Formats: sequence, structure tokens, C-alpha cells
Amino acid sequence: MVISTSEPNGSTHVNGSAHVNGTHRCVADGTLDITVMGMNSGMAMDGIDCTLVHYRQASPEAPLHMEILRVQRLSKTSCDSTSGLTNHHDTVRRDPCSQDIKKTILTMLRETRTTPSLMSQLNVQLGSMFGETVKLFCEKHNVPMDSIDLIGSHRQTIWLLSMPEAGETRYAFCLGEGTVMSGLTHITTVTDFRMAEQAVGRQGAPLVALIDGLLLRHPTEWRICQNIGGIANLCVIPPDSEGGVDAMVDWDCGPGSMFIDAAMRCFTNGEMEYDRDGEWGAQGTINQAVVDKFLDNNKYCNHLPPKTTGRETFGDNVAQEIIDECLALGMSKYDTVATITRITAQNIVKQYRTFFPKFNIDIEKIAGFYMCGGGARNPNIIKYLKAQLPNSKILKLDETGVPSDAKEAVSFAQQALEAILGRAALVPINSDTLTPNAISGKIAPGLRWREVMAMAVEFGKGQDRLPTVKEMVIDRPYTDWKP
Repeated sequence: MVISTSEPNGSTHVNGSAHVNGTHRCVADGTLDITVMGMNSGMAMDGIDCTLVHYRQASPEAPLHMEILRVQRLSKTSCDSTSGLTNHHDTVRRDPCSQDIKKTILTMLRETRTTPSLMSQLNVQLGSMFGETVKLFCEKHNVPMDSIDLIGSHRQTIWLLSMPEAGETRYAFCLGEGTVMSGLTHITTVTDFRMAEQAVGRQGAPLVALIDGLLLRHPTEWRICQNIGGIANLCVIPPDSEGGVDAMVDWDCGPGSMFIDAAMRCFTNGEMEYDRDGEWGAQGTINQAVVDKFLDNNKYCNHLPPKTTGRETFGDNVAQEIIDECLALGMSKYDTVATITRITAQNIVKQYRTFFPKFNIDIEKIAGFYMCGGGARNPNIIKYLKAQLPNSKILKLDETGVPSDAKEAVSFAQQALEAILGRAALVPINSDTLTPNAISGKIAPGLRWREVMAMAVEFGKGQDRLPTVKEMVIDRPYTDWKP
């Protein structure tokens, strides 16, 4: 990954933003020039991350240039109740209607029973919510809708059966209908990346090795991207001298903030969704016996990668079992949150120490652990990691020039780009199969579908397959202009 501080040739900037303040048109001249809205709603379901990304590439063999576009904020809009704004991306928080959808989903997952009617309605409701979020984002930041060429969203993951038992079928069940999104926004929309991965024999997650590898690639350093979202996942990127992005290893570690969030909802009757700044956990005393018992006996945490997981393994029901155990031992609510937080932190280190040797990864050679995800803002988790890895640098992913809070959304923006180009993405070497998948997603055409696809067809015209992107240049990294 290269960070460029110069203005990209050919870009039109208004107030530091390329294309954002005016209509953008894709030109079929053999080059790539496209603006993509990346969207992510994680396992925590606490908001929809929206990021506008501008991509340029002179030819399929040239480095891919990307820039996270700055957006303006109007002084007053109908969206002023939302929060989480930065000037590189935005998290659109759930409104009361969306909170009702979240409650319905969580109840459905706890009870593991539903009806075809409810599932069908949720699929449309979530698609409408994602589509309306794009419109709210554009209204809030004065972004013309037709300046966005493409939307990339993996939808809302409901249930992920990535490691089926005998007699079961692998699947990734996500809701949020892409055709509803494109219908509401008139923008070509790409969704459902997980099933495309499973169709060629992989597990469908994690899906971030592509962006992790391009951001953290280095000539001589071993690096790790450690995400702590609802589920924690890692990606190890060797130096170029030892295989680089062609030798990446990744897997889901286990619970991230999911257990912590469940405990906070339990103890506050839903008033608090997460442990802000780790305040509750910092007030409690950790019961190490509970931590060790869980990690020693949990099947997933001790399973050899490749492995992928979600709410089906670490959902509210499992969290409630831990909460009940802690309360039965006479522990306070603060002790319980502290103990559950330690489960997340200790399991991350357990993954390193247990499985790195099996992939010939020397933890002492890791130059930097680059953190992202909501759990990476929990001081109790970071403090534990620093204590257990005293010779390592614990860094924010922001050091790469891409804000850590925007990484997942950026990942889906790029996967949408790769989908319309029919370009295979990087595949970690520990995957179930290294079979490339050229079209990783489902495409719902918008009004400018022919224009967007004309550019995609002319890019690399005459080539049967486009080469996988292995080098990315970040134009105007956000650290150059953050407030």
C-alpha cells in the first residue's frame, strides 16, 4: 500500500472532494474512474456505516488508486438526529422504526423460530432501510444522488452456517433486498458477497482480506489487521519478501463486542447498547475461572482455522448463559461485564498463540497489530493486548490513511467494484479452496447501469480475465485533512 499526498491527475475537487458536489459520469475510454458508496451494518446492528470512495485505475495492470471522499454537512437537515459524523464517512444511526426491526431480528435469533411471511417482510424492510440510508446520507451531506455510480452492501447478516455438520448445507443468510435498494436510489447496487464465496467452496467470511492486504502490504514487515466488531477477526499479511498478499492468512477469532453488548442490554433493560469507553468493565473484578472455563471448553475457539462464525455460535443465548453463571456466583453487573470483556480479549491472544505456529507465523516477528472495529475502542481490551504483547506495536488502522471506522464499508465498496469488473479478489492461503471467484456478488441495475457497465467492459477490453489487484495507492489520506 502506498500513500500519495499529491492531487490525483484528472480529479475535480470541490472543497477537497472529488465528484461529490457535482454529477459524475463514467466514461468508457479504457480507464477506471468511479465513485462507490460502501455500506456496512455489522453483527452489532447499531448503525449503518456509509463511505464514499473514488477509484481510479489507468489500466488493469496499473496500481489501483483510491480516495475516501470528504463530505460536507449542512447546518440543519431532517437527519440532524443522527450522529457519528466525521468528514471522511458517516455512521447513520438507527431511527425508532429501525430499532423496531433490530428488536424483531434479535428476538427471532434468540427464539430461533419465525415464519416465511416475517422473513420476506424483513428482507424488504431492511432493503428499504439501506436505500433510505443512502438518501439520508446524501441529504445530510449535500451529495447529489447521481454523483454515486455504484453501491456495495453485504446486507444484514442474520445467520451464517459456514462450518456445517454432517447432513447440513453451508449457507450465509443475509437480508436487505438489493433490488429494493436500487429501486429507491436508482443506483446500481451489488449485494450478497458471502454466498458467492460459499458457492466456490469457501466459508463466506471473513470478507476483508482484500482490503486488509492492500492497506497493510509492506516490503519487509509482518503485519496483522485485528478487527473487533460483533465478531473478532484477524488477517495476517506477510512481507513481500515472504509472499506478501499472496500468502495472507485470516479467520474469525470468536466473540468480539457481541457478548459485551448483550450484557449491557441485559443490565440496562436495553437502554445501553454497549460499554462506552469500557466504563462498566473497568469498575468490575474479573473472574478468571469463568473466563478460562469458557475458552477451554468452547468448540469454536479451539477449532483449527479456517473458521467463520457469527450470532449462531456467539449470540444472545450464549451470552445469557455466561451472565447467569456470573450472577449465580454472586458477581455484580460490573464484575460480569469485566469478565465477559476479558473473554473477548483473552481469546484473541489465544488465537495467536495456539494457531500461529501451525501456519509458521512467528508472533515475535509481527511489526504491528493494526486495530479496527468498535471493540478496539474499549480500553480494557487494548490494555490486555498490550500487556500480553509487550514487544509489539498496537496501532490504529488509521495509520494506513483509511479510518478504522470506515474499513468495513470501504471493503464492500471495493468488492462491488470488483463485481462489476468481473475481477477475482485475493484469496487467503488458509481458505478451504483457492478457487478464484470472478463475480463475488449479486447486481441490481440502476438507471445508469448501461453507462457504468460500458466503462467496466472497456476497462481491459480484449482480456479474458483481469489480473487481481495487488497494489493500491491512497490519494489524499484522511490523516492529511482530519480536523
